[in-house]
Amino acid sequence: MVAMSALVFGLSWWLGLYLLARNPRKPVLVLAAIGLIGYSVVVALDAIRVTPGSDAELLGRIEVFTAIIPSVSWLLVLLELTNTGDRWRDRAAMAVPGAVLAVALLVGASLAGTIAGPAQLGHWIMFCANGTAAIGAAILLFRRRASIPGSARGVVLVATMFFTLGDAQLIIPLGILPSWLALASTGFDLVLLGLGVALWDAFDEGQALRGDMLRSFVASILVGALFGAQAMIGIAVVGQSVALVVLLFTSVGLAICIQVQSGPFADFLDRLAFSRSPQLRHERSELRSTEAALPLKSASPIDGVDDETFTRLTRRALSHYGDLAKLVASPLTSLPAIDERLTDRGASDQPVERANELRAVLAESISRLKPRDDGDFGTTDQWRYYNALYFPYVMGVRAYAQGATAAGLDPVSRQAWQWLVTEVPQRSLHNWQNAAAKLIAADLRAQTVPVPNDVRTNGSSPVPR
Repeated sequence: MVAMSALVFGLSWWLGLYLLARNPRKPVLVLAAIGLIGYSVVVALDAIRVTPGSDAELLGRIEVFTAIIPSVSWLLVLLELTNTGDRWRDRAAMAVPGAVLAVALLVGASLAGTIAGPAQLGHWIMFCANGTAAIGAAILLFRRRASIPGSARGVVLVATMFFTLGDAQLIIPLGILPSWLALASTGFDLVLLGLGVALWDAFDEGQALRGDMLRSFVASILVGALFGAQAMIGIAVVGQSVALVVLLFTSVGLAICIQVQSGPFADFLDRLAFSRSPQLRHERSELRSTEAALPLKSASPIDGVDDETFTRLTRRALSHYGDLAKLVASPLTSLPAIDERLTDRGASDQPVERANELRAVLAESISRLKPRDDGDFGTTDQWRYYNALYFPYVMGVRAYAQGATAAGLDPVSRQAWQWLVTEVPQRSLHNWQNAAAKLIAADLRAQTVPVPNDVRTNGSSPVPR
């Protein structure tokens, strides 16, 4: 049983950390990661609780409240996947069902007092709350299934159908089903949801997923087995004890954590070893980020994509304008215009070179949005699309960030910062950026259409200005 628990723990722990490493600023990835990591903690606590010599009563109290985390996080993930808006009102409305479920589970956990049986009123309240949330999420997901890409839709729908198996967090200790069956079923369910979220994120970013995810999975299996096997040998030789079971889960958890979060861990080591060489630290970090982005590149990323998808990829590339590592993985690095620019410069066809050329192409397209009158900045309607892209992305003006100031900005950027802060709501800027991204996408689309050699000028395809 402890081996099965360690396996499910390692799988859920790895997938949660993997989703978090993809982009810790995406709410859906963070919520899915919290749910998976929370479930892995529940599995570890339950395995320790049933070990002879443990404080079963204390661990039972902790476990019954910890079991709330995966259920609430999972519901919020499914709601986030179907959320078509990004206003604060949309997010607040989405949080209401999660808050209701959390309150119901807290009431049930307080009444139950512990995760251990026999089943009490609190356990049944938690069980019914999870089941009701499952049915509601399944109905909502089915009604809004068009908002989820086809590659992820099937996996998430399957995960939602198995949502009630999340109650196995309660079923395992209560003994309603065999522990190994309940444990394996719930782990399978959570992994399905995690895969669905990863597929959705890969589609949203225009990235490949299989190679990068498979490499991370295999590496985590190897390091987890290497470190966990030592504790398992100890358990087999001297018998199961609290110390060895705790050692098993902490060894597996730390090994997988260091493997999945190797980039941030290497950055931490660089800060210690190269504390007086900030330029060296920056270059090493950029190289690691670029290396990590390479497996995310699709083989034929823009072949046959429709206008809506191309616009979405353009919007994503614009938001990553200042992050070379993320531009490396952008499908837009395969644009024919970039091939031509590399040939004209005589540069090598390398991922970083392509990312730099993509940045240059985006900058040129943004510059074409600038009105043809005098001056570098204006506030009329003619300037809104140029301002919405140029200053936040190219110049790095962060008007809405907490504690942001105009320090370090040039005079023109200071004007733009003041204008954004005092006169432009954040929602309006977001709408302008989306509209401007459509214009940039149309500009880039024009560059993908082959033209006769006698029409080309200076090795570039003509682009409408």
